[in-house]
Amino acid sequence: MHHTLGEMLSASAREFGDRPLVICADRTLSARELDDEASRLAAGLRSLGVRPGDRITLWMENGWRWMVAYYATLRLGGVVVPCNILLTADEVGFITGDSGAKAMIVAHDKVASVHGCPGVLRIVDRPASGHSHPDLETLLASPAATDVATHAARELGAHSPATIGYTSGTTGRPKGAVLRHASILLNTAMTSLMHGRTQTDVVVSALPCTHVYGNIVMNAAVACGMKLVLLPRFDEASALEAIAGHRATMFEGVPTMFMKLLNFAEFDRYDLGSLRLCTVGGQTMPVAKMEETERRFGCPLLELWGMTELGGLGTTHPHNGPHKLGSIGVALPLTEARVAAIDDARRNVERGEVGELLVRGPMVMDGYLDNPEATAATLEPDGWLHTGDLVRQDIDGYFFVVDRAKEVIISGGYNIYPAEVERVIAQHPAVAMVAVAAMRDEARGQAPRAFIVPRVGTRCTAAEIIEHCRPQLASYKIPRAVEFVDDLPKTSTGKILRRVLAESAL
Repeated sequence: MHHTLGEMLSASAREFGDRPLVICADRTLSARELDDEASRLAAGLRSLGVRPGDRITLWMENGWRWMVAYYATLRLGGVVVPCNILLTADEVGFITGDSGAKAMIVAHDKVASVHGCPGVLRIVDRPASGHSHPDLETLLASPAATDVATHAARELGAHSPATIGYTSGTTGRPKGAVLRHASILLNTAMTSLMHGRTQTDVVVSALPCTHVYGNIVMNAAVACGMKLVLLPRFDEASALEAIAGHRATMFEGVPTMFMKLLNFAEFDRYDLGSLRLCTVGGQTMPVAKMEETERRFGCPLLELWGMTELGGLGTTHPHNGPHKLGSIGVALPLTEARVAAIDDARRNVERGEVGELLVRGPMVMDGYLDNPEATAATLEPDGWLHTGDLVRQDIDGYFFVVDRAKEVIISGGYNIYPAEVERVIAQHPAVAMVAVAAMRDEARGQAPRAFIVPRVGTRCTAAEIIEHCRPQLASYKIPRAVEFVDDLPKTSTGKILRRVLAESAL
């Protein structure tokens, strides 16, 4: 395995040469071109005073520029601090300051909003009027300095920091998970192995490269010589056109993407016959919707699970083995996973019982940047990582996510897992998307409330949804209220925000 991610790109350039690697709306790059552009930008950054070990915030839209900036930073020996383009300037300012970034490469239409980062070098992604900051296009005209930059990265070594990935911060300020080159490279290799990724694959993705899921999709494409059709953002028509037009073999996304596609009125106009598999992660997906996805997409849907603190996946299904819908699969090779008692991380629960998923292995983060208290609360002394996900494991060793520990609804002393209620409601033919969150209940403290996006061309009432639930759920789990909405609030990576729904239901 390579020592650094910069070396991985160079190896890909040597092996795959001029074959198209990344396809964007405004440019297609081969592996050799991406390698050359990364070397030129690394030299340009070096001319501006960026040195090995320096941290660089990337706040740009999905595309070839983001990929060039990512590999250039790593090739120079720098540390990438990724920020989703949908974050606010205040959020990016906090992350930039907390990480101690020396520079930031920012979208030209965002640079004016950046504030609170004194002394941080600003570089815009393309020339634009109204500012005098260095721009990516000019820096890419620098002579390539591959040997110097690669030597700088190699000096740091495989166990040097590669990225600082910030958590979503749903319960407070985000924390920066420090991930090493070796961790991301290993995650890339094991994910590719489990999914059978090769140079014959064409993958379509609208996942943000800033997110660990999208980042592994990107790195796997580079490592394996896949053709990556990278969309700047998700919309149903663009995704389906890309799959059909490029004869994609893989489509990867979060549950809301698949559910929006299933609810797209023109879905059946597109030929998806080239797909060999799809992957879904980031949040639980109702089995009824997974079954519909497999039927209408005509290929297996492999669920996966991961987190920022792992730099990618922790579990998934093998492409050439059995997969169980509703399960996140088994641990990646070279990774351990177990179900621990909620009140005692040292003790495992019996198969079939609910506990917290704990993960250990070389992919686990080093810790949270400059936050020893949070690190100690998340990492056990023997290396086990607390995930905060409640799971059970079946007799075959497959893991099933029950729900996030922080989103359990406690009603009259009973625990209600929103995902369980969502799975039942999603079976109703008039439901396109559903989320269940807590609402205040004077008698029970809390009660479940369902928020439903109706399927196009259907009608349904709250009473029908409740009657649909009665045969399948205990009475205390049945929603006390049902609300029909046009859409559901989501994070910048497409996860449904139950917390926002719960606040609206109070």
